[in-house]
Amino acid sequence: GAVNAGLGRLRLVDARAPERFRGDAEPLDRVAGHVPGAANRFFKDNLAPDGRFKAAETLRAEWAALAAGGPLVHYCGSGVTACQNLLAMTVAGLHGAKLYPGSWSEWSADSTRPVARG
Repeated sequence: GAVNAGLGRLRLVDARAPERFRGDAEPLDRVAGHVPGAANRFFKDNLAPDGRFKAAETLRAEWAALAAGGPLVHYCGSGVTACQNLLAMTVAGLHGAKLYPGSWSEWSADSTRPVARG
């Protein structure tokens, strides 16, 4: 698909927990790791200790480095928690990001696709 064709050009952000992103643990899918070239922004990092979204200014500052190079494509395990990263960017006033809805479950199910670890 478009993500595979865009490897090296697309700016991917994985919303899963760091240990899943690194490939240290994978409780759901048969393959552990992440899409090569992706950055990791755990969706829970968007939340304050009370479980609510951080302030828009805080989110904007935290997302600034990732968002600086142009539009991002978000994914997670199955496309659900990546939506929280999309929402956090919207709250922060950063627009234009997209969702890869198949996410890691779709990517890792195809043994011809590359997998990164670490």
